[in-house]
Amino acid sequence: MTLVEAVVVIAVLAVFVAMLLPAIQHNHRYPASRINCVNSLKEIGLAYRVWAGDNNDKFPMEISVTNGGTMELAATGNVVATFQIMSNELSTPNLLYCTSDKDRTCATNFTTDFSAKHISYFVGLDTANTNQQIFLSGDDNVAIEGVRAKSGLLGVSTNANTAWTLERHISYKKHFWTPIHGMGNIGLVEGSVQQDTSIELQRAFQQTGLATNRLAIP
Repeated sequence: MTLVEAVVVIAVLAVFVAMLLPAIQHNHRYPASRINCVNSLKEIGLAYRVWAGDNNDKFPMEISVTNGGTMELAATGNVVATFQIMSNELSTPNLLYCTSDKDRTCATNFTTDFSAKHISYFVGLDTANTNQQIFLSGDDNVAIEGVRAKSGLLGVSTNANTAWTLERHISYKKHFWTPIHGMGNIGLVEGSVQQDTSIELQRAFQQTGLATNRLAIP
């Protein structure tokens, strides 16, 4: 091999490494965020169950405001009231903020410094249904028919085209040459947390058995 050939081989390898390195860095950047969001949703799910244990096995969204719940408020899309009423069970507002959420910030308390801008997760409003696959909570970067869900009450038809938006929360690449796919987390009434792709999100909505799934988006 001549000197020129050796230089050409080295140059080609350098270009290949330069192409591969960003993808490697990308794939190593997301696991921490992924784990953070999943753990937070598990803790939120536990807080729900502890609260329900003290309230006849009902979640705040199932109990009227006059009886100490948030039913009427949650039905308008108010997520703040539901998480505030569980502040003792949650113990810290840090759990409500996903570290990969570019649109939110972390609150310091549940009172003076607490609003929807400190919450990264939606509240499921159909928890009175007996199906354990009902949504309890999850990442709020949901898109319906290609339009990102706005703050407030969201009704999602089973037949609607649902997906995760890509501008925040979890993204991943199977291989460095493939496009980025949306991915997000869902906490179910039965206690588990699912990491779903957009295709799996669509299937999860269908598995609830509801014609319309109601979500309160922060």
